[in-house]
Amino acid sequence: MKVLLINGSPRQKGNTYTCLNEIAQQLQKQGIESEIMWIGNKAVRGCIACGACKNNGDSRCVFGDQDITNEVIAKMAECDAIILGSPVYWGQPSGQLLCLQQRILYAGGANFQGKPAAAVAVCRRGGASAAFQTLQMPFQMCNMPLIGSQYWNIAYGREEGQSAQDIEGMQTMRTLANNMAWTLKKMHDIETADAPEREPWTPMHFIR
Repeated sequence: MKVLLINGSPRQKGNTYTCLNEIAQQLQKQGIESEIMWIGNKAVRGCIACGACKNNGDSRCVFGDQDITNEVIAKMAECDAIILGSPVYWGQPSGQLLCLQQRILYAGGANFQGKPAAAVAVCRRGGASAAFQTLQMPFQMCNMPLIGSQYWNIAYGREEGQSAQDIEGMQTMRTLANNMAWTLKKMHDIETADAPEREPWTPMHFIR
């Protein structure tokens, strides 16, 4: 079993990566393979509703040679679940990630149907819940079970790697990973899969 994690930040090793890496490490502890794929810092083309992907017969976007869209679609043929991570800009996910999400699900929907999905949003202060909800809605239209956590899948931080100091946020990522692992094991009829063991809750606020 394998989970594909998409880092939708233009910063390769920033706070979004910190969250996804926390998830990946916890998935490994649960015996689940994972891969973090960086979206890069170049433009990702938006969908123009040309419909060509529905006629070419191979679940590929005709503009896929310009960015990583078709690479993600191809990887999902071999993966069992996907997690999208994004920084928050103006209360929204990154524009590149939204373009990617819309095109991979439209052109390559057959590789995503029925596979568990989750979203992660990282922000300095506000807008994370709106960005988180935006990323989740397309999955709900593609028959993809959503994986939650003990709280919305949100963490806070500004400078690179600062989200690691969000104790509750990191616990939320680990709990998300545990829930994802348990769901995948159940979907693969692994009868010995026990319910996820819960860490003692570590609430945190940001008044210093």
